Amino acid sequence: MLDRIVSKITDGERLEREELLHLMSTFLPPPPPPPGAMTAAPNGRARAHASMPPLALLGGLARHVRLRKADPDRVTYVVDRNINYTNVCVSGCLFCAFFRPPGHEDGYVISEDELYRKIEGARELGATQILLQGGMHPELRLDFYTGMLRFIKESFPTIHVHGFSPPEIVHIAGQDKTSIAAVISALHDAGLDSIPGGGAEILTDQSRNRVSPHKCSAALWLEVMEAAHLQGLRTSATMMFGHGETLEERVDHLLACRALQDRTGGFVAFIPWSFQPGNTRLRAVHEAGGHAYLVTLAVSRLALDNIDNIQASWVTQGASVAQAALFFGANDFGSTMIEENVVAAAGVTNRMSREEIEHQIRCAGFRPAQRDQGYRILHEGQP
Repeated sequence: MLDRIVSKITDGERLEREELLHLMSTFLPPPPPPPGAMTAAPNGRARAHASMPPLALLGGLARHVRLRKADPDRVTYVVDRNINYTNVCVSGCLFCAFFRPPGHEDGYVISEDELYRKIEGARELGATQILLQGGMHPELRLDFYTGMLRFIKESFPTIHVHGFSPPEIVHIAGQDKTSIAAVISALHDAGLDSIPGGGAEILTDQSRNRVSPHKCSAALWLEVMEAAHLQGLRTSATMMFGHGETLEERVDHLLACRALQDRTGGFVAFIPWSFQPGNTRLRAVHEAGGHAYLVTLAVSRLALDNIDNIQASWVTQGASVAQAALFFGANDFGSTMIEENVVAAAGVTNRMSREEIEHQIRCAGFRPAQRDQGYRILHEGQP
């Protein structure tokens, strides 16, 4: 089957579910046994992986597609700041180390003064946008969110607000007993410019019921994105993998995003990233390492033939693996993340300045370019 897949990629043909699953299972080694398990003689899958094709073959296939979809020499990035307006959340996802339940002494809702300070500080560092996300607070209503957006736009008219993931929008709609489309329209009118792909995790209800049973369903996540696209808002899509889902579920996630993109064309980028188990209630899960990340990234590029931009995740994988990702299908280095709290709460604290990101891109042999959320080039760096 691998020969057929290579031929289809070379000819620019779309890969189907069984072919994508074959790539995942061929290039990923079997998971390690759980702690304390007795080791046995290698099974058939383990023996097969002892002679698996070289990982560079998969990277080359993904790079072949990446060269068709984006500038071969350029790698983009955006300068922004993640602002979490509240850490109070009723969802209680097992994979989250950041949230605090209602009434917790460490819970907060950001003040206008603090919000202003954070955005002003980001602008001084060259930020062109903010990523605005928070927990599902049980007491906040739609007028809080629209008021926050109006305050931002009145104070910083040119800042791009990339905010409110689908689970947040579903939560707001439930709190106000209104429709998803009405919430998106109100947020857009108040100053929302685009929507991030957070809260996707894995887009199957089997996986979501296991790790985030109080968060919106896979169908509702997709409904929010489709409604946003129909209202002219561009969005990104994400996949958080490595928390116990099957390879079939990873592929089904990719196919769900691809099907929606076929209908709307509203996704500007896809960002796969690996679950970080530190300080979470899923600490027994084996963390997906660099190999699994690069395989999943490459298969994402091969599956999502209708999404131009694939983003490397240096925040979870570090600079070296992010550089390798540029040869496994990624054409974007993501954000400077002047501030990042959610992954940091899991004990992962990779940090890079704008200058460091450009340095990493150059060292990998590419030309850095600063972009905006719509992937328009703002500044072309030196090779």
